[in-house]
Amino acid sequence: MTSRDAHARADRRSGTPLSRRAFTTAVGATAVTAAGIQAAVPASAAGTAVDDATRERPFRAARGRHARRPNILFILGDDLGWADLSSYGSPHIRTPHLDRLARQGVRFTDAYAGSATCSPTRFSLYTGRYPGRTKGGLAEPIADRSVGLEPTHPTLASLLRGVGYATALIGKWHCGYLPDYSPTRSGYDEFFGNFGGALEYYSKLGLGGEYDLYEGDAAYKDLRYYTRILTERASEYVQRDHDRPWLLNLNFTTPHWPWIADGDTEASAEIVRRIKAGDRSALWHADGGSIEKYTEMVEDLDRSVGEVLKALKRSGQEKDTLVFFASDNGGERFSYNWPLAGSKGSLQEGGIRVPSVLRWPARIEGRQVSDLPVFSPDWTATLLELGGARPDPAHPLDGISLAGYLLRGETPKERDLFWRVRGERALRRGDWKYYRGRSGTDQLFNLADDQREQADRAKADPERLAELRASWERTDSGLLPYPTRS
Repeated sequence: MTSRDAHARADRRSGTPLSRRAFTTAVGATAVTAAGIQAAVPASAAGTAVDDATRERPFRAARGRHARRPNILFILGDDLGWADLSSYGSPHIRTPHLDRLARQGVRFTDAYAGSATCSPTRFSLYTGRYPGRTKGGLAEPIADRSVGLEPTHPTLASLLRGVGYATALIGKWHCGYLPDYSPTRSGYDEFFGNFGGALEYYSKLGLGGEYDLYEGDAAYKDLRYYTRILTERASEYVQRDHDRPWLLNLNFTTPHWPWIADGDTEASAEIVRRIKAGDRSALWHADGGSIEKYTEMVEDLDRSVGEVLKALKRSGQEKDTLVFFASDNGGERFSYNWPLAGSKGSLQEGGIRVPSVLRWPARIEGRQVSDLPVFSPDWTATLLELGGARPDPAHPLDGISLAGYLLRGETPKERDLFWRVRGERALRRGDWKYYRGRSGTDQLFNLADDQREQADRAKADPERLAELRASWERTDSGLLPYPTRS
């Protein structure tokens, strides 16, 4: 692929669609900024008005540099849409700290969650496997105490701990409830956060009215705004005098419903009143929220990430810490997903494609963009390799390590990305995506030309459709079946 082709392809997937012909016409008169958005400059000034150092460039590995095993700071937003960051094209949400993180590393345009809802994606990240490999991963998402991530299953945390890492999870767990399931039973030395899928940001009441803020396995009382508490805890952790490399999974609940920003105490009190009155739908906040409130929450998430990154810099560990930021699935009601179709819960692009940024100053150069298709289990495999840990052969990974791609410029072999949720199926191979939604109709899309999934190529290319469908069904046959609903 030529540099011109790579930039054109990156533009199509960065929230600024641009045809190959239009790109050719515009070369010399436009530049791709570090935010991934077309910035017009006069044609006569091309090459001088915009310095090369301010442009994103197609990813290339920086070779020949040595670094120790990295600390790992893996940050998840909750229900954050693909284009909710200004570096991904949002026209109204300002995220300067996350944009800076992207400028200092690699921004991935075609990165995906392991599933379309919270807990299955977390299963895929912690285990490096499809959610359907485990009973708990079949819940979409976990909503009761009957299932969870079995403590006997190897995880990213347990495998890294086995080779000397300190491990901690701060924030949302959502892979099972006490007494049977907990981060401290799945490889984490420390846990501070909530077990469930959602909580009211001040009272810490969960969907069933239970109090849901814990340190380890004991309830912890703090009625301040939740995002502030998590930010403080994470900042304290990264500034410790660590005597060994560490893994911190920092899982914010922002901007997941209820739509309560810092300072919204009246809205908080009303939701608490409804929860205590027995309204089990109160946290869904179906009668609240707005684009403006959602924007406020995302911008607060950005500030919070910025605070943690400042703490990391003060600690002197920034250079040797790999920071990864993503969302657990696509956006919801007030999210900005353009140009993608679909949202959380769907296997259309808007439900599973997520903003993803990686920074590791010791090994990876900044201002880069990659359109390599990747998904959650790949990051598990990658971090295990970078940390010097081996997967458990009894639980083979479904992701592939990207260490060779990131550090040595190796081209990953083409493989399929697979997803399954109740009522939907999807598989991506290269630029092609096979999708069957709840209508039961098989569809085929070329994402390089049609990332909005509107031009169904199924009738025009039935052989490719059949091939991708057969591949999906082979993978599905090796997974656990969904339990029959009563």
